[in-house]
Amino acid sequence: MTNPAGSTNPAGTTIGAPKVLILACGALAREIRDVSRLHQLDNVTLECLPASLHNRPERIGEAVRQRLNRCRGRYERILLGYADCGTKGELVDICHEYRESGTEIEMMPGAHCYQFFAGGERFATMHDDDPTAFYLTDYLVKHFERIIMGGLGIEAHPELRDMYFGNYTKLIYLAQTDDPVLDEKALAAANRLGLAYERLSTGYGELESQIFDFARRQTTVL
Repeated sequence: MTNPAGSTNPAGTTIGAPKVLILACGALAREIRDVSRLHQLDNVTLECLPASLHNRPERIGEAVRQRLNRCRGRYERILLGYADCGTKGELVDICHEYRESGTEIEMMPGAHCYQFFAGGERFATMHDDDPTAFYLTDYLVKHFERIIMGGLGIEAHPELRDMYFGNYTKLIYLAQTDDPVLDEKALAAANRLGLAYERLSTGYGELESQIFDFARRQTTVL
């Protein structure tokens, strides 16, 4: 871990913990709040965009831009609580744009939240071993009926299930917590989709270290 804010390092003299905004997908709200409380990141403010954008990734970029514009000048650092998330590099472009204007901004690494929860190397191996796996997180298990069955129209049109999931063979639940109720719901979700079921305990994975390092990275006067 980095040195606590307020200490000194060879690069210069710290000027205290910066004001940090985490602009995140609503599906990560609980996990980000938990990490912030666990590490006492009092300098972090969390704002979330609707998790329903999960089903419309082409809308994420514009929603992020609008919220960033509203927050302009209020924070010293901004972390996007998104990986690429189906935006086809648009969030990377947004980060470049804001850096050019002098904003210190980063985003989560990888293609999507499944990757940083599982860990980049482990997820790559999992995907290579079984590219027909469909993944759920705690949030998606809790809201499976609304986001997957309802959001994709499967509840109203059951024939869509095979159109969406016909090429999948397995549902892997990436569990951030140990909750028997969620385990039961995840298994039920696999059954609803006609997929084999597997559970993998991940905790918060790289999300925790990324948030801590970004929030506590020292600001120095050279």
